[in-house]
Amino acid sequence: MKYGFVIDHRRCIGCHACTVACKSENEVPLGAYRTWVKYIEQGDYPDTRRSFAVLRCNHCEDAPCITICPVTALFKRDDGIVDFDGRRCIGCKACMQACPYDALYINPYTNTAEKCNFCAHRVEIGLQPACVVVCPEQAIIAGDLDNPLSKISSLLATEDTQVRKPEARTHPKLFYIETSTAALKPLEQLHSGGYMWAERRADPILDDQEAMVQAEDKARTTYDVAHERPWGWKVSAYLFTKSISAGAFVVAVLALTFTQTMNRWLFNVAAPIASLAFLAATTALLVLDLKRPERFLNILLKPQWKSWLVLGGYTLIAFGVTASLWLGSYMAAFEAIVAPLMWVSFSLAILTAGYSAFLFKQARGRVFWNSPLVFPHLIIQSLVAGAALLLLIGVTRSFVIGAAMEEASSRFLTYELIGALIAHGVIVAGEVLAPDESAERKRAIQLMTRGLFRKLFLRGAAALGLFFPLAALLGSLAVGEPIAPFLMLAASALSLAGIFCWEHTWVQAGQAVPLS
Repeated sequence: MKYGFVIDHRRCIGCHACTVACKSENEVPLGAYRTWVKYIEQGDYPDTRRSFAVLRCNHCEDAPCITICPVTALFKRDDGIVDFDGRRCIGCKACMQACPYDALYINPYTNTAEKCNFCAHRVEIGLQPACVVVCPEQAIIAGDLDNPLSKISSLLATEDTQVRKPEARTHPKLFYIETSTAALKPLEQLHSGGYMWAERRADPILDDQEAMVQAEDKARTTYDVAHERPWGWKVSAYLFTKSISAGAFVVAVLALTFTQTMNRWLFNVAAPIASLAFLAATTALLVLDLKRPERFLNILLKPQWKSWLVLGGYTLIAFGVTASLWLGSYMAAFEAIVAPLMWVSFSLAILTAGYSAFLFKQARGRVFWNSPLVFPHLIIQSLVAGAALLLLIGVTRSFVIGAAMEEASSRFLTYELIGALIAHGVIVAGEVLAPDESAERKRAIQLMTRGLFRKLFLRGAAALGLFFPLAALLGSLAVGEPIAPFLMLAASALSLAGIFCWEHTWVQAGQAVPLS
């Protein structure tokens, strides 16, 4: 048995009865929708036409929301229905990023994720979903796709149907008959200043997108519902603090391995302490971003092992434990275990820096985040952040104690930071200038380079965070004392600011592309 929907837009009149019935049956809060009707208009007066698109969960055969959920709050039943359990949900919003169809929302009363669940409570007692029962034109057909005698199977066998975003390869079980292709592709639509029955809520991202496309080639959306962009500054800050935590440790190990004369205090003491401090900040940001932070331990106690939220959480714990043991063994002079612990912690620090690439790749709804450059880029960013922080600490301490920073350490950190910044710049250029693989990726890059995020990207990530630090570091190598330390301080601070600007631009631009 495998349940699915067919929506016949030859019959749909856009009456919203399905939306109302869904809200009533499932007590969906105001401002949230499990199913909704979108109105699309095309052409110029008097040659215009209106299309409807009834949008909802697609109950995918390969549902990315299930894979990314860290606590199995989303699951697929034996009958193919993708259902949810609000009692387990921690409100991480990862499922909203994984869904290519914008089908999930956070219930403002329970602070847990919800969506269309095929009215599973009705199906279990032999009833049809509420939207099917209430549709006056019988435009919504639900049934068993595995039963060749069912009405839905007959329609699929005899009619041409479409699905939304087949390129996502989720194998959706929601099929459309004779709806406008533009109605199913959000990037082929423009939003007018007002809707049929209300003014559209101001949205600078949508306004920015419309400024970059030709209106005559697009359909116009005249009725729709608002959908939030789930991840804000806390997620950007989590990536930033994680880069610093992992990077400080990695750079310290590299310095201890490859420099002849080394600052033991900086690399053996200050580096692991700073790393652990920023690791604690990373954990705090992760917990604070949850809608149900009191359930955070469910990630560890009720894990869903395919989710990189779970694997990443255990990576953070393992790195924190081994780094603490390394610091403790060094302070206690247990020389026999210092080196093994250092290299185990080094490996975990690399994984700590880069595991988010696999998490963002599980967010299959956000095509921009699926680049193969993300993993190496996160490692490079950690090297920038770690070298910048240690250089900042070292130079500041030299001012406090009234003695110049050891030359070997300062030169190592300076050269390392220069190399990491150059690599960072090359990868950023690769992300921005690479051939556009999809319309979603192209739109995200447009938002970064010519749209709403251009100032944060061009002035913050590129100018202040890349070109100015490189100039200051090269200048510090050329001028020597007493100006060099001030240039190093400026370069370190700007490098850290630039990493945050890039992280925030990347996170926000990636989820600013509309999904529905």
